[in-house]
Amino acid sequence: MAEQVKLYAIIPKLELGKRLDQALTKLFPQYSRSCFQRWIEKRCITVNGVIIDKAKYKVFSGAIININTTIEEKKCLEASDIPLNIIYEDEHLLLINKPSRLVVHPGAGHINDTMLNALLYYLPTLILVPRAGIVHRLDKDTTGLMVIAKTVSSYNYLVAALKSRMITREYEAIVVGCMTSGGKVNAPIGRHATQRTKMTVHPMGKPAITHYRIIQRFRGHTWLRLQLETGRTHQIRVHMSHISHPVVGDSLYAGRLRLPKGMPEYVIAVLRTFNRQALHATMLRLRHPISGMIMEWRSCLPGDILELINAIQSDTDHTAVK
Repeated sequence: MAEQVKLYAIIPKLELGKRLDQALTKLFPQYSRSCFQRWIEKRCITVNGVIIDKAKYKVFSGAIININTTIEEKKCLEASDIPLNIIYEDEHLLLINKPSRLVVHPGAGHINDTMLNALLYYLPTLILVPRAGIVHRLDKDTTGLMVIAKTVSSYNYLVAALKSRMITREYEAIVVGCMTSGGKVNAPIGRHATQRTKMTVHPMGKPAITHYRIIQRFRGHTWLRLQLETGRTHQIRVHMSHISHPVVGDSLYAGRLRLPKGMPEYVIAVLRTFNRQALHATMLRLRHPISGMIMEWRSCLPGDILELINAIQSDTDHTAVK
C-alpha cells in the first residue's frame, strides 16, 4: 500500500543558504534526508511553485515549500507477525531483548522473518524511519539488548551517539580456555580475503577496541564481561578468537571443540550440543534523545548459557574433588 504525503512549509531565516534536502530534514524531522533526496529526484517538491530536482539547491528565507508524493512500502520491508520481547517503550524508542536465531536485517535466505519485519508489524510507522529504527545490530545467534528508534530525529540522535561512543554496551560471554586476567584487544578488523562471510584482524581494517574482564574462571573456560569501544561486525567473536580464547559454540571462529582431559561425559554433551555462540548483550546505557536523561537497562543471561555455566562449573567442581 502507498501512503499519500502532503507537506507545506515556509523556509525560516535559520535555514537560509542551506541545501534543500538539509533544510527539509530540519523542517520535517519525521522523514529522513535520503527520503527527501528521493522525492526531489522524483520531482515531487516545489519551491515557490517551481519543481526542484537537485538536492543541492540552496534555499532562501520566505520560500514556500510544497511536497506532494507517496511512500511505497518495499517488498523486502514486509511486516511479519513475529513476537518481540519489548522491555521498555516510550514515544521515541524501544528496548528489545533479542532471542537467538532471529536475524536483524533482511538478506539472502531471510526476507520476511527478521527483526525488521517484526518491527514493521508491531509499529507500521517505522517504515518512515531509516532501517525501521534499528540503530545497531546483533548477530543472528547473539542474544540480548537492542535499542530501536521510533522517529527519524531519535534515530539520527542515537546513530550519532553511537558513533561518538556515548552509548555503552556490555556483553557477557563464555570463552574457551582459563584466562588469568582482564585486558583490552586493540586490533583492526576487516573482511576476510577469501571467506567473505568472515571478518578477521587485518592491519588495513577499521579500528576496533574490545575491553574484557573476568567474572569467573573455570577449569577449561572463562566467563567474561566485555565492553565495546567500537562496533565492528563480529567484533567480540573476532577479537576473542584473535587472542586464542574464542567464544564457546562459535562455529565461524572457534574451530574444533577443545576439551580438557577428564571432563565428564554429560559436560561434554552440553558443550557438543551448544549450537550458537555463548554471547549475550547484558547492558545498554544511553542518554534519552529527547529528555537527555541517562537510562540503563540490563538483561539476565538466557537459559541455554546458564545451563552451559552450570555444566562447566560442575566439571571444575568434579576435578577439584578428585
